[in-house]
Amino acid sequence: MRVGILTGGGDCPGLNAVIRAAVLAGTQRHGMEFVGFLDGWRGVLDGDTVPLDEDTVRPLLTIGGTILGSSRTNPLADGVDDGVARVRKQLTALEVDALLAIGGEDTLGVATALHAAGVPVVGAPKTIDDDLSATDATFGFDTAVQTAVDACDRLATTGASHHRAMIVEVMGRHAGWIALHTGMAAGAHVTILPEEDPDLDAVADVTRSVLARGQAPLIVVSEGAKVHGEEAAKNAPRDAFGHAQLGGAGDALEHELLARVPGLSTRVTVLGHLLRGGTPSAADRILATRFGLSAIEALASGNLGTMASLHGVEVHQVPLAEATGVLRTVPDARRAETAGVRW
Repeated sequence: MRVGILTGGGDCPGLNAVIRAAVLAGTQRHGMEFVGFLDGWRGVLDGDTVPLDEDTVRPLLTIGGTILGSSRTNPLADGVDDGVARVRKQLTALEVDALLAIGGEDTLGVATALHAAGVPVVGAPKTIDDDLSATDATFGFDTAVQTAVDACDRLATTGASHHRAMIVEVMGRHAGWIALHTGMAAGAHVTILPEEDPDLDAVADVTRSVLARGQAPLIVVSEGAKVHGEEAAKNAPRDAFGHAQLGGAGDALEHELLARVPGLSTRVTVLGHLLRGGTPSAADRILATRFGLSAIEALASGNLGTMASLHGVEVHQVPLAEATGVLRTVPDARRAETAGVRW
């Protein structure tokens, strides 16, 4: 079997670990041959590939990002039938028998459509947002949270030195898992998620009380938080999947706090793509490796149209359609855990 691997959408720590595990296991256990498509679905449409062998992938475990490159190319942008036909044509020309698509909601959404059209494909879930409903966890999330917590720990000390409120904006378009976990681990006084309508007067009240006891407020806010009743979007073109580029939630929150707390000193830090970069944590290396191994076994056994998924401590294959149907957002019960507690 000749397998094509691609990584699509936003990059994250652990992508290379999936590639490494898949190639090593597929080559050694099943005699598979591998090629990598460059820059996600763009490489598939253009037939742009590189060979992937054991020597190439062995050093990849600790390396962040993806050696294959990534993009937000949508092969179905001009219609499902046209996109499927173009993908089929390239796979046939390159003698690729099956695809391993590594990505999040959009990348796996394309894989789902290809499977429905009869293209042999399996998936591995990737998103630092941890928002795919068919798996308990996605690799990249643990590293992103640790990076955010490290930044908050540093910002807290400079905030304390100047009696200043530090506002930290983290990634999270529709799901606030990064903000939730970062806020808890960093001891943030306020955490604002996309899933809720923030009470800005209450945020101001907490800010005043923290200052009154001689501390510096630390506030974590998701980029998708609806500070002004809707997402703060940049004036930039939407991507191929129709997503607006978000940005400005931290600045909007700063504006609201300055209006409510006279004399307040603030600084906004947008962590942005820092959360995507760097070497993956041990937990993400392990999870990514397990996903790569599971995907290869699915291909070898003909269990197509599925995605590697963590349930509890076990990795299983689940239908791709389950992974892309509904986003896994922060439920009310998780948000209520810390409600009413002044940190």
